[in-house]
Amino acid sequence: MFIYNVTINIDRDVEDEWKLWMGNHHIKDVMATGKFYDSKFLKLITEQPDAEGTTYAIQYHAKTLADIEEYLEKDASPLQKAHSDKFMDKFVAFRTVLEEV
Repeated sequence: MFIYNVTINIDRDVEDEWKLWMGNHHIKDVMATGKFYDSKFLKLITEQPDAEGTTYAIQYHAKTLADIEEYLEKDASPLQKAHSDKFMDKFVAFRTVLEEV
């Protein structure tokens, strides 16, 4: 199994709106690409007390690395743009690809 992991720190002033949008739109749109068979929406609970936002991880599970590569090549840009346009200057994100061992 391979995991495409997106870690996002979101500003607290838009956190509730962001969680609703992620759950009702963005995650469903990523899953609709057909490249992933499962997803998890996780909240980091070991935040530093002085953290400026709240950190979440969204994990998309793929059967093959090729599925993730195809998603990144064909689908990721417009979905990431929609997220960036909606929450511009309100988040920081980084993406990683993991392999279950």
